[in-house]
Amino acid sequence: MTINKKTFWISLAATLVVGMLAGWLIFPGKDTPTEEVHEHTEMAAGEETIWTCSMHPQIRQSEPGDCPICGMDLIPLEDEAGSEMDPMAISMSPTAMQLANVRTATAGAMEPLKKVRLNGKVQEDERLVFSQTSHIPGRIEKLNVNFTGEFVKKGELLAHIYSPDLVTAQEEVFEARKIKESQPALYRSAIEKLRNWKLSESQIDQILNADETIENFPIVADVSGYVISKKVNLGDYIRKGEPIYEIADLSKVWVLFDVYESDLPWIDEGDRVNFTVQSLPGEQFSGKITFLDPVLNPKTRVAKARVEMRNANNKLKPEMFASGVVDASLEYNEDALVIPKSAVMWTGERSVVYVKSSSAQGVNFIMREVVLGPELGEGFIVKEGLDPGEDIAVSGTFSIDAAAQLAGKPSMMNPEGGPAMTGHNHGGANNAPAGSEDGHTAHKQDITIGTKAKKALKPVIDAYLEMKDALVNDDASKAQNSAKKLKQELSTINMALFTGEAHNVWMKHSSALESAAGKVSATEDIKKVREHFIEISSQLKMLVKTFKPYDQTLYVQFCPMANNNQGADWLSLEKEVKNPYFGEAMLGCGEVEDSIK
Repeated sequence: MTINKKTFWISLAATLVVGMLAGWLIFPGKDTPTEEVHEHTEMAAGEETIWTCSMHPQIRQSEPGDCPICGMDLIPLEDEAGSEMDPMAISMSPTAMQLANVRTATAGAMEPLKKVRLNGKVQEDERLVFSQTSHIPGRIEKLNVNFTGEFVKKGELLAHIYSPDLVTAQEEVFEARKIKESQPALYRSAIEKLRNWKLSESQIDQILNADETIENFPIVADVSGYVISKKVNLGDYIRKGEPIYEIADLSKVWVLFDVYESDLPWIDEGDRVNFTVQSLPGEQFSGKITFLDPVLNPKTRVAKARVEMRNANNKLKPEMFASGVVDASLEYNEDALVIPKSAVMWTGERSVVYVKSSSAQGVNFIMREVVLGPELGEGFIVKEGLDPGEDIAVSGTFSIDAAAQLAGKPSMMNPEGGPAMTGHNHGGANNAPAGSEDGHTAHKQDITIGTKAKKALKPVIDAYLEMKDALVNDDASKAQNSAKKLKQELSTINMALFTGEAHNVWMKHSSALESAAGKVSATEDIKKVREHFIEISSQLKMLVKTFKPYDQTLYVQFCPMANNNQGADWLSLEKEVKNPYFGEAMLGCGEVEDSIK
């Protein structure tokens, strides 16, 4: 048999290739593969994989498994997190910081100084305000000073008064003088009566020398000053001691500044106030606080700080507005730690800042709760929570906080960390075991009840819906009242309305429902109320699904974040989700799981 040479060489080459492949599979080489396996083993031993939860980054485990909080599968921790970075911190790239306008500053110690701005008015010195009175009763016959603001000098004639009593007293003096030699005591008594009318010795001598009664008695000024109030008019009758004018000496005035309650720690007697007056532009005044009101005005919540000023040339007039500044300081044993106002975020109960740190992976921020002291105009004194030299974010803090919330890190509204307020997994996952619903045995089928039983259940459901709406609006008091109403409606239902299997279902769920409603009635803490509302919703949902007593569609809605991330249901007449377990904080968290028609 003749063999073609070309076919021979092809067969030989194929045989050699097959032989080499079989030899490599049976007897593997000892160089490259062995080295690769050895090298891979050393790498795995030297770099242990850390496993974390995508929804709860604070979880760190050395092996894969389920998240102990939400039950999700753990994932390997990315290399960019790095061992140097705090797991609670939020990292930001330079580009992200620039886009978010994030700026930082170093918290430093400094003397706690503050410029306290005060507003006030010029007022008369109360010690230099006098009432010009009439010492005799009578009728005003003449007024020499007819308007306020007029300046009078001591001894100046102000008015004339006709006084019948004074006329009678003068006539008694004339009669007593006739028998002065025989009855000197009577004469002295008549003279003393004139003195009691505050007549001076010269006026008494004038009456005796004239030997006739004076009908219009003159009133002269007791002090010098400006008339700030005119109390009478021509022809008025006045009583003894009744004021005719108020006269103020304006050679000295008070400037009364309003000190708000929050500024009181900074103001004290002896502090110097530099102030200006609007009607005197360009002029500067300065004085010391001589008195600070010990009691606040209950309506305005301010105390008055008094500055006494000499009033040369009567420049400062009462009722002028004044604006002052006090360079105040607090008594601290050492320099206080001060941060800008823009660095602080408030939650109503807590004050937090974001502290910057750097690692090989870049810049990151971590939330820190601080205790604030007094305000310093544009800053705050920090009592606790920060150390001098630490860098903090002073702008763009809300952008950092939003990034922390989205990453599930500790943030202003969620200090413990965890899933963000948006982007939740609303897949309707429920960890209740199969064959159960919310931890309670599910009924296999619907149970028909009578019309009277359905009618009796309707007020219970109405009270529940009122309670749900109250929790949506964060109104614990209204929710408590609705729970009391629900319990009252339950107690009035006749159990005889439920027969057969319906009776067993009613007795099982109604007792638990009434117990949970009673617990709500005993607490005012909205957090506790919401915890008991989980049980109320669960029990009532079973009754509604079994008996279908309501004449409107009820939507079963579910939030996986409620009940410590275990999830919880509630009933609603509206398809739109309004979460009663978080209220305004997470109002839209949840989804419609079912409907009961």
